[in-house]
Amino acid sequence: RLYDWLDARLNLKPVQRTLLDEPIPGGASWIYVFGSVTLFLFVLQAATGMFLALYYAPTPDHAYDSVRFIETEVSLGWLVRGLHHWGASSMVVAIGLHMLQTFLYGAYKAPREAMWMVGVCLFLMVMTFAFTGYLLPWDQTAYWATQIGINMVGTVPLIGDAASRILRGGEILGALTLSRFFAIHVLFLPAILITGIAVHLFVLRRVGPAGPWTDDRASLGAETFAPRQVYMDAVVIAGVFLVVVALAFSIPLPLTDKANPSDTSFVPVPEWYFLFYYELLKYVHGPLEPLATWVLPLCVILVMLFWPFIDRNPVRNPIRRPVALGSGLLFLLVVFGLLGISIRNLYAVPRADPAVARGRAIYAQLGCVGCHRIHGEGGAVAPDLSTVG
Repeated sequence: RLYDWLDARLNLKPVQRTLLDEPIPGGASWIYVFGSVTLFLFVLQAATGMFLALYYAPTPDHAYDSVRFIETEVSLGWLVRGLHHWGASSMVVAIGLHMLQTFLYGAYKAPREAMWMVGVCLFLMVMTFAFTGYLLPWDQTAYWATQIGINMVGTVPLIGDAASRILRGGEILGALTLSRFFAIHVLFLPAILITGIAVHLFVLRRVGPAGPWTDDRASLGAETFAPRQVYMDAVVIAGVFLVVVALAFSIPLPLTDKANPSDTSFVPVPEWYFLFYYELLKYVHGPLEPLATWVLPLCVILVMLFWPFIDRNPVRNPIRRPVALGSGLLFLLVVFGLLGISIRNLYAVPRADPAVARGRAIYAQLGCVGCHRIHGEGGAVAPDLSTVG
């Protein structure tokens, strides 16, 4: 067989034992699937990103048109972009659930502190991926959302001004900013993330999985990663992939107008996973603004990073860790509370697509109604524009 032939030359059995024969205390479980799901979604993002990069032009003159070309002219380009978009959202959900499971099971306690800290860094890298990728379509939403993000970086004392200039590539958000974000998104961050994943898995192999939080189940014995845990991971991965495909097929991703730096009236709305922060900024103004733009986020990041050393309770059962469990619940209540308020406010006011609104204005300004009909209104001399984008 091919495997035997390769094994005789490459000695693959030790690699197989390392990857598949890792003992899981207490046996396989559906609750352990989120790490593998997150890794799969990263591979999906890398694959779809490479195909998108074949047609993408990272310049202000061509970025918007290249994305529109991918959407309308490239065979299945809309599907690949949809998979990339919804894969990003799914990756945020998956890594969030993975960290939540680790937190509840107390799997960050000794000797796994380093594994938790690397995981927090990977979570921050994923969010940085989302932020840098948001600018690339170069439409109004992307431009102004990124402008707000860079301005927030500029509020950090001592280093804020220099950091914002580095991100922009100068004094204004323009061609250098776009090329810089593109390079960070497709070159720097993937290299850093792959290295972080390798370190995360290396630490996992050295210290081993934490297993269940109760000694009763852990005492039942260990079970190797293959075949049951592999099967569970594969089933959930297949389900997640089908959901991402369904979202890509059913929900279009329309672009707003091309980025216009002079249109300061445009109000951008970030992706859903930044909405809680978007809502928080509405409540902090004036001298307290730095509190929301960098003080509070920095404190949250530091607490997350050093949580294994803050929570000194040696017990892993969440019921017997009331302080840790209460802190986690409070954090989730604040985040999801702000997220819910933001979503409610956004959908309370009907929002028209800016491109459609601009098209209607042009239609009225140029007197097109005399010849062209839209949904039964207007002249019938020239072609009907009801279905024309």
